[in-house]
Amino acid sequence: MPRECEICKKRVEVGYQYTYRGLAKYKGGVGIKVTGKTKRKFRPNLQRVRAMVGNSTRRLRVCTRCLKSGLVKKPIARKGYEGLIKRAARSAE
Repeated sequence: MPRECEICKKRVEVGYQYTYRGLAKYKGGVGIKVTGKTKRKFRPNLQRVRAMVGNSTRRLRVCTRCLKSGLVKKPIARKGYEGLIKRAARSAE
């Protein structure tokens, strides 16, 4: 199972962490030099969330950006309320 958001497909990105030394020219130095480059990973902030998919509830791995933007519909039903919601749906028909 990849580290990937099931909504927007955001996944792990690869980049570098740079190490510098020296003093900037505008501060009176001869300039900043790169002395090292280390590979690193940028991981998305994934959360396991119960979400509505169609008419059923599923557990999804979703990034926090999708959660905050409202792309994930969370279920309202809680333990003991299922029968009440079904009765309300039947009476609305």
